[in-house]
Amino acid sequence: MGSLDTNPNGLHLPPTAIKADEDDDVFRPLNPDDVRSYLHKAVDFIADYLNSVETLPVLPDVEPGYLRHLLNPTPPPSSAPFDVAMKELKSSVLPGMTHWASPNFFAYFPATNSAAAIAGDLLASAMNTVGFTWQASPASTELEALALDWLAQLLHLPPSFITRGVTGGGGSVILGTTSEAMLVTLVAARDAALRRTRHGGGVSVSGAGGLSRLTVYASDQTHATFFKVCHIAGVDTSTSSPPSQNQSTRSTRRSFGASWRQTWTPAWSRSTCVPRWAPRRRTPWTPSAPSPTWRVGSAHGSTSTPPTPAAACVCPEFRHHLDGVERVDSISMSPHKWLLTCLDCTCLWVRDTCRLTASLETKPEYLKNDASESGHVTDVKDMQVGVGHRFRGLKLWMVMRTYGVSKLQQHIRSDVAMAMAFEQWVMADERFEVVVKRSFALVCFRIRARGGDMAEEDADVASRELMARMNMTGKVLVAHTVVGGRFVLRFAVGSSMQEERHVRAAWELIKKTTGEILNGQAS
Repeated sequence: MGSLDTNPNGLHLPPTAIKADEDDDVFRPLNPDDVRSYLHKAVDFIADYLNSVETLPVLPDVEPGYLRHLLNPTPPPSSAPFDVAMKELKSSVLPGMTHWASPNFFAYFPATNSAAAIAGDLLASAMNTVGFTWQASPASTELEALALDWLAQLLHLPPSFITRGVTGGGGSVILGTTSEAMLVTLVAARDAALRRTRHGGGVSVSGAGGLSRLTVYASDQTHATFFKVCHIAGVDTSTSSPPSQNQSTRSTRRSFGASWRQTWTPAWSRSTCVPRWAPRRRTPWTPSAPSPTWRVGSAHGSTSTPPTPAAACVCPEFRHHLDGVERVDSISMSPHKWLLTCLDCTCLWVRDTCRLTASLETKPEYLKNDASESGHVTDVKDMQVGVGHRFRGLKLWMVMRTYGVSKLQQHIRSDVAMAMAFEQWVMADERFEVVVKRSFALVCFRIRARGGDMAEEDADVASRELMARMNMTGKVLVAHTVVGGRFVLRFAVGSSMQEERHVRAAWELIKKTTGEILNGQAS
């Protein structure tokens, strides 16, 4: 044993470093008066920002490295009034922000937010709980499980995904992003595949050598993050063109190729370019066949065309898009994309929590406790990569508790109606084409090629110019993708403060800018 010397380097604090409580210079970072004062100023800033963000350029006009020229390059040696930080935030940081909160933001996906979510996040930050085990924070653990069960009921997920309150069976956890959900479920599927093959009487594939015999199958439209996750997990990937929703199990296997038969493999479905597909009730797996681990990831939109955003399925008219979910092993969705809950909040439901905990469980001595050992709780540290766990469940619960089912459905339906109107405007203008039929609130369109007057390559150039000119104005922000080798603009409706007038203003700008491009006018 080494020395337990508490001051091994012989460091000695000067007498003035430790002062009595009555000393006015004692540093109290959570002084109640300061908390009240700082937060009042911060809340006033938030309210003013949200009230004025519509008037700000969506995309900032700054160059890389701009901020280092405005703020001190070295840390401040002494304290300063909070007002100084707020002043620098307004004068230096805010002008360099891309305003995802703007109702004129139509790029990527909507990062939705709400008063209830902001308040919930603020309260969770104030309590600052680190709920890695149930004992570390019983309320945060149980409120997160309750909020996830509420959301599962809104989505009409099968009862097998609901938290049972005991070890094993269905369960859920809130993670930071879908990438985390992809990683933990892939690791669980990988380890289960190795165990199954090892104990099945066949050739052992345990350890690093076994990884070379594993393949993860996915559509060639699967999100790019999937390949990063597979790289981290050390598993090979195989992609195929997306199977149709009516495709049989046999033809699905043929589309993936003969390697399907080599070993038990996870199969992935998180679409980026086509509507998300899940196994259907009418195409069950035969008992003699290797049974894949099916995972469904859901987003608001995609890299190009819309998959199934599970958030939309809180509306009964969209629930059929999740038909077949009872056949999958896990499903995730991100309320920060369309359910008014600020980043970060990705909800993961699994049919069997033991599959996750078998791969991710840790039992250090300092975290052992009676509740964890009882089998009546599942500690969230064993369903995620890290140990510490933020109180994300509070903001999700506050959103559902404050707005209820009716307001959430109203929000989704309003966005879909605005996207539908935009799609109709595009289709009515012969200069444009809708590349893929709109499913929810994402419209993918481009300037139409017109034979001899404008070849496909010319239409690509014109569409790219359209996006660049619009984004340069600061009045809107749109993104793009490539589908079938053609340049396509993505128009994602759903920002929390968006109204039809914002969608219509964006359309007017699109028409005006397109006319200038086609008429050869310089920007």
